[in-house]
Amino acid sequence: MTWKNKLYFGDNLDVLRESIPSESVDLVYLDPPFNSKANYNVLFRTPKGLESSAQITAFEDSWHWTEQAEKEFGELVHQSNTDVSEMIQALRRFLGENDMMAYLTMMANRLLELHRVLKDTGSLYLHCDVTASHYLKIVLDGVFGKEKFRNEITWKRTTAHNDSSRYGANTDIIFFYTKSDTYTFNPAYQPYTEEYKTRFSHADPDGRLWADGDITAKGLSGGGYEYEYKGFTSLWRCPLSTMERLDAEGKLHFTRTGGIRLKKYLDELPGIPSQALWDDIFPINSQSAERLGYPTQKPLQLLERIVKVSSNENDIVLDPFCGCGTAVHGAEKLKRRWIGIDITHLAITLIEKRLKHAFPDIQFDVEGTPKDLDSAQNLADRDKYQFQWWACSLVNAQPYQGKKKGADSGIDGLIYFQDERTTPKKIVVSVKGGNNVNVAMVRDLAHVVDREKASIGIFITMVEPTRPMKEEAIKAGYYESPIGANFPKIQILTIKGLLEGTERAKYPDLMQGGLTFKKASVDTKTTQEPLF
Repeated sequence: MTWKNKLYFGDNLDVLRESIPSESVDLVYLDPPFNSKANYNVLFRTPKGLESSAQITAFEDSWHWTEQAEKEFGELVHQSNTDVSEMIQALRRFLGENDMMAYLTMMANRLLELHRVLKDTGSLYLHCDVTASHYLKIVLDGVFGKEKFRNEITWKRTTAHNDSSRYGANTDIIFFYTKSDTYTFNPAYQPYTEEYKTRFSHADPDGRLWADGDITAKGLSGGGYEYEYKGFTSLWRCPLSTMERLDAEGKLHFTRTGGIRLKKYLDELPGIPSQALWDDIFPINSQSAERLGYPTQKPLQLLERIVKVSSNENDIVLDPFCGCGTAVHGAEKLKRRWIGIDITHLAITLIEKRLKHAFPDIQFDVEGTPKDLDSAQNLADRDKYQFQWWACSLVNAQPYQGKKKGADSGIDGLIYFQDERTTPKKIVVSVKGGNNVNVAMVRDLAHVVDREKASIGIFITMVEPTRPMKEEAIKAGYYESPIGANFPKIQILTIKGLLEGTERAKYPDLMQGGLTFKKASVDTKTTQEPLF
């Protein structure tokens, strides 16, 4: 069966258990919430000349000991990995029933599933910070076995800054584990510094730079090869046949003091092997071209390094907390297959747009999002805000405010468009997931359009609008565009029509949606190559 990359909306624990087979994944990268007890907001783009950029909470990075935490703890105690069972009980005795324990319980259950889906040759990278890294290391040791720990990578995520009461916190931690002792590892190299290049102080007549290196095996454990070569007898690192080949290639240096050294040419060396300190990858900042406004967005270069080192082309990469999709973007670019999972429609929408903008011909499936009216109603009944975010995505609208407390503004989404060279225009979107809609709601939307100085209002409803609602929308009149066309000022769209493609929002847009969401740059797929 042909592989199809997949993006899943849902709790990753459920998706892993229900949809991902055992030993099917080559590489897992996860950048889970850090339990920082903060709210992380998406900063949406707003065109110049309109209000300041809107923010909406992408996720709340805080955990509490609830009935769900107790349930997941019980699962951990009674599952088959006894090391994890003992470890999680010891942590509870030490920490008690608090927020950190709830977080670790959540993570332990998911890490067990990630261990299950990894192939025997697979690797896992967990990205975290100092908030819980010390506890997560203990959890990972329990799940994978402490002997499967490979590295604690330190990423310098920002330049120096001032923390008045402590040392500046400018690094993240990435734990690297493997499932077995046989795993994919394509060494990464960094370019030599100018200072390092000064070590290559010799030059051939053609200008090639080289440094000499020891070719004897003296002092090395494991022995060597003892023989005489051109008057020099020693314990050599290579057999006579290799020595003769190196000599024929001009790679031996016969010293004046009587000895043989190996010529190491600068242009033949791959670079400096990457170490566990990564200080050469810069973070996403406000001026970064790849910045999409998503909190905790990681640079593509960081994920490309991980994907290149620990997987090969056509391997499967899994990100169970995929946020704005940097890992799956990197996987697609490097010709890997991929699976992404996130629990918010906001993230799923951003990833869909990012991938389609970066790779115009890309094909992938989205699982877990409503495909028909019944599943849409189910989502609306379960989670009002997730339904609103999803409905906004059907008309390419930014979600507005989200779970922000306070009076209802009457706005669930915003669309920006441009039909002339000067000021951008705004459309407000109102979403109704219930079955009781009426003419007063349409009238209210017309008032919101006037109040916000918007050009158009879009009313999205789960049920068919009544005749009085349609008549009220007609009374609002038309937006007269400078391009010479008129568009209904109030447009009523149904979820059914949007899903079936028989209805759509009508407005002129010379920017083709580029004002509402920042577009990722068009990218190209690359083959596996050395990093240097």
